[in-house]
Amino acid sequence: MSNSDLLKNIRGYDILIFTYFPWDNPYSSVSFSFAKEFIKNNRVFYVNPPYSYKDVVRLKDEPMTKKRMPAFLKNKMQYEKIEAYPNIIAAQPPLTIPINWLNNRTMYNRLHQHNEKKVIKTMEKVIRDNDIKDYIFLNCYYPFYLGTLPKALQPAINIYQCIDDISGNDYTVKHGKRLEDEAIAKADITLVTSTELHRLKSQISPNTYILHNAADIAIFNKAREVKYDRPAEIKDITGKIIGFTGNMDADRVDYELLKKIAEHHTDKTLLLVGPLNNTEYKEIGLDKMPNVIFTGSKNITVLPQYLQYMDCTLIPFKKNLVTKSIYPLKINEYLAAGKAVVARDFSNDIKSFGDDIYIGENHEEIINLVDKAINENSDERIAQRVAVAQTNTWTARVAQFWDIVEDFLSKPKNENETLVLKK
Repeated sequence: MSNSDLLKNIRGYDILIFTYFPWDNPYSSVSFSFAKEFIKNNRVFYVNPPYSYKDVVRLKDEPMTKKRMPAFLKNKMQYEKIEAYPNIIAAQPPLTIPINWLNNRTMYNRLHQHNEKKVIKTMEKVIRDNDIKDYIFLNCYYPFYLGTLPKALQPAINIYQCIDDISGNDYTVKHGKRLEDEAIAKADITLVTSTELHRLKSQISPNTYILHNAADIAIFNKAREVKYDRPAEIKDITGKIIGFTGNMDADRVDYELLKKIAEHHTDKTLLLVGPLNNTEYKEIGLDKMPNVIFTGSKNITVLPQYLQYMDCTLIPFKKNLVTKSIYPLKINEYLAAGKAVVARDFSNDIKSFGDDIYIGENHEEIINLVDKAINENSDERIAQRVAVAQTNTWTARVAQFWDIVEDFLSKPKNENETLVLKK
């Protein structure tokens, strides 16, 4: 089929997503947010990341693992029903061999092919069972098993989506950097979420486009529109609350900064909502401070209950290789909730919000900006924040997605320009 023929019908094609993020991941994810938006006009097939045999043992007590254990014991691909979104067909691949630890490239490649075949067979079954013919394949940040779909399965377009700098993590860089580069080189289109990623990945593929993260606005609007009782963790708090919601990842979160904020703002409570996957907060004594509260992991749907009682929100990221390429999901979540935001100047993309949030270059500036953010809060500023968030919805991003696809299809084969969509 010619590009001109594809252009006529492309927006009605099925979408087959292979992703790093399971559909039942309790936190915000790019791939599932896109899936929920795509189903308004397209059939969507959502293939979860495979578990390795090691993952099953390591995560055996996790709810997500427990409910999949019967399928894992059979070691077969399993369809999964999503009650809230029955129009999304989800599938879980069978178990794979853990291989990231291998240093021998030859052995790794051999076992990688074995794992890849299992995932391809899952894709083949999903395609066959659902009579999928005209479709787009979208790999969301998961090159470890299947960077792009083989041409034999006849996707109309292979798209790879990069949402973080994979070289910024010791675990993922070992084999992931090479595999991601190969995926980008093979893909028809590469989507990236930040200007820094665009700079990096456009060196590999000329068909690299910026598609920023957005927010599930309807969820976070509730922080303004619905009156919630105080969550149990803060039911007795009467003073101002400084808050953060998200994964407390030590590669990104600056725990020293959080401790300094708590030490300086002793008249306020520092509320940290999200999973802890490291011990750094204990090593520096953050957990012993009387005005610091850790809630642990919370589902995205309950975050507005905590945000409603925050007087100032934080994006307390370090300034390093990992964060340099980040356009954080939480920025538009905070803004949709109408909250004042204080952040470090960790990336060009966070700086693009400079008119609407408070950005500091160092710890001292950020500590002082907290009071400024709280004192300057007003109905006018809240309205402006919400207005910015309303332009960064997943509906808007899906419209941009189709614009990108059509731009690609309309290009001559040898054109090397890229399209950059602004915030």
